[in-house]
Amino acid sequence: MSQDLVVVLTALNLEYEAVRRNLADPRVHRHQRGTRFEVGTVPGTPCRVALALTNKGNHPAAVLAERAIQEFSPVALLFVGVAGALWESTRLGDVVMATHVYAYHGGTSEDDGLKARPRVWEAPHGISQLGSHLARAGDWAGGTPGDGSAPRMHFGAIAAGEVVQNSRLSAEAGWIRQHYNDALAIEMEAAGVAQAGHLNGAPVAVIRGISDRADGTKSSAEDRNWQPRAAANAAAFAIRLAAELIGEQEQIAMNEYDRASKFREHVSNTARSSQVGIMARTVTGSNVHFNEGPRATGPTNLVSELASFREHLKRAGTEGALDEDSYQAAWAELDVAVRAVREKASGSRTRATMALKRLRGLVADHDKLAAMLEPLIVATGGLS
Repeated sequence: MSQDLVVVLTALNLEYEAVRRNLADPRVHRHQRGTRFEVGTVPGTPCRVALALTNKGNHPAAVLAERAIQEFSPVALLFVGVAGALWESTRLGDVVMATHVYAYHGGTSEDDGLKARPRVWEAPHGISQLGSHLARAGDWAGGTPGDGSAPRMHFGAIAAGEVVQNSRLSAEAGWIRQHYNDALAIEMEAAGVAQAGHLNGAPVAVIRGISDRADGTKSSAEDRNWQPRAAANAAAFAIRLAAELIGEQEQIAMNEYDRASKFREHVSNTARSSQVGIMARTVTGSNVHFNEGPRATGPTNLVSELASFREHLKRAGTEGALDEDSYQAAWAELDVAVRAVREKASGSRTRATMALKRLRGLVADHDKLAAMLEPLIVATGGLS
């Protein structure tokens, strides 16, 4: 898994541009089959976002979602854009985050009518919890909560089908409101994305800004006015959610590392300056390390050791032991760590430690590089 990356997909160029405006230094990443992603960062955070356009419909959205998951192994996949509201309680410009997604075109046609047989995907619990937390904070979009200027957040079902719904009077419109009367919004991609996420074990969040009421006003002047506003609101919430997801991943990684460090420290202290004998018929699945205790490493020595690690990283890249994306990302994180070690400003230790931890995640499949990073990460804790 890429511990610092979230994929964001959109169906329309207008939605794509709304997300892209929130990213710094987006650069093209081309999939071998021609799909073009842009990978940028959320300013002021370590979060990277891989952005792509799927075009309309559940089927292309599913294929591109599958491709993005395989290409990036993201922390999560967000589908972001606009949708039509099914009920008056949801205002134009508001944002809906799906608690579950209905693929409403599943059904059976019988003599007494069309019977609903939907497929349903629930949003992952952790993402739903984080989304609710951000909504309560109320600082993800412009305006002041409660004064009518800020968009409201809603959490509920989203219905995804294969046709544009633009009527309140048609038989299809009545059927949807009868069988899916808890759905807040209707659109055409969420079911495909949810299915791709389900099959690949990737968390998916669907975030939609309300641009119309699915009542015959699509393509009207009002719709053209609300579409960019709704897309911008959905993008603002999605970007904030992405950054928070990566922040949580880093906190989890730090907590796990701290627990592991305490355990290692406890074990090493029990046998310091002592003789240890091992008697066993068979020892498997274990590592035994002999040393003279922790060695103090100052900033000067650490810079030298990072330079030595750089040579090993370069060799791994040359030999093809790392894929190009992982290699480039690892090189960038190493640069961040070196700069932080050389600095004497407040927070340099934390920046160095976090950069090396992200670097460890990028080279986790390369046992030698990952092992070399462990003492370097510990050493950054000694920087002042």
